[in-house]
Amino acid sequence: MAYKIIALLIMMAFYGIYYIKLISQRKQGIQTNLLGKGKNGVVKVIENSLKIVTFVAPIVELISIFRGTYIDFTWIRVFGCILGILGVVVFAVSVFTMRDSWRTGIPDNQKTELVMSGIYAYSRNPAFLGFDLNYLSILFMFFNWGLLIITVLTVVMFHLQIIKVEEDFLIKAFGEEYMEYRKKVCRYIGRKR
Repeated sequence: MAYKIIALLIMMAFYGIYYIKLISQRKQGIQTNLLGKGKNGVVKVIENSLKIVTFVAPIVELISIFRGTYIDFTWIRVFGCILGILGVVVFAVSVFTMRDSWRTGIPDNQKTELVMSGIYAYSRNPAFLGFDLNYLSILFMFFNWGLLIITVLTVVMFHLQIIKVEEDFLIKAFGEEYMEYRKKVCRYIGRKR
């Protein structure tokens, strides 16, 4: 029962941060959720696929939480709790650090700034890292095959969003400044020598 409560609190905190930021920016006239909007080709496919898996994933997570798990190894479930808490913290810090430059999807016609300070000095994609940690945490706490499949699909789609959509956009939008940043900071975690 304790794992169910922890998992639900992690999900509430994580999605709470997401929706509070979305609503806050909407009140300022900033459109935050841009996934698939006005896009073409591969970018549209990736962003629409990401939109679908991130809609389905929390449903599968909730079903898994209330249904139980096939694995009952305490250390794996505790590790899942730790990952979830870490994921919420990483996501919250990344969203706070991005301020009004934070978006879901690529802002074709909106000007944003390249944020390279704070948590972004150690990860070029801490929000995506936070998402991944949260999805993995629920998987470790409530493993089942359906949850494994949706978690893998979601993590893969986030990765494709980064390497096939976001990085191309950032190169076009910020040019040499982003290229220099990319030489210093790893995609997910760490600084390069």
